[in-house]
Amino acid sequence: MTVVKGSKQQNLRVVPHRPWLRVLYVFITVLITASAAVGAYYFGFKQGMAEQEAALAQISSLSSELDSKSAALRAAEQELANIRLGAEVDRQSSEDVRQEVIALKEQLAALEADNSFYRNLMAPTENKRGLTFGAIELSDTDSGRTYHYKFVMQQLATNHELLNGSLEVVVVGKQNDLEARYYLSDLSSSVSDKTVKLRFKYFQTIEGDLVLPVGFDPERIELTARSTGKNAVTIEKRFGWLVEET
Repeated sequence: MTVVKGSKQQNLRVVPHRPWLRVLYVFITVLITASAAVGAYYFGFKQGMAEQEAALAQISSLSSELDSKSAALRAAEQELANIRLGAEVDRQSSEDVRQEVIALKEQLAALEADNSFYRNLMAPTENKRGLTFGAIELSDTDSGRTYHYKFVMQQLATNHELLNGSLEVVVVGKQNDLEARYYLSDLSSSVSDKTVKLRFKYFQTIEGDLVLPVGFDPERIELTARSTGKNAVTIEKRFGWLVEET
């Protein structure tokens, strides 16, 4: 080979031509990607099945409780019917029987309320779904200016998912002839913040005791509940200061 003086010389190397090696690299890359995708799908599927099984177990538990309440309701109705029949036969029923009838009526009303509550949770109507207020109760205690409260928040839905949100409770009234407002956290040692955290699938009960300040005359309670997430809603409710005697 003739070499031209002054020209730069290049070292040449002969490399074997292996077109199958590139195909092998591509095949290995595709295989790794497919394996990762299959693994991710299997993990997600297994996790979803576990959550579904937990939800079905909760629904089964609620259904069992509903059946139990329904059976108790039927038994109470039958017992009340028997007592009424006996009272009709013997109009000179004793005071004990009369008190038993009153107690059974109260028990029947409570069972009907519980029955309706669970039925609404399991099968809500089309125009009443989502976050809503359940039972709202205030009852007297043996201590002066101390009352027991119970607020039930519930989720009416055909497919119950975990609901997150908050509940704000304000007691409104007069103090020294001026309007005064107290958050539940100002009156109850059971609540530390102005809003109570909500986190439930079916329902959540907030209850405890509250103590009214001296000189404060309560007039009403204002409730504001908020849910978070994609379908976030805010609902409000006001009701007068009505205390049940115990």
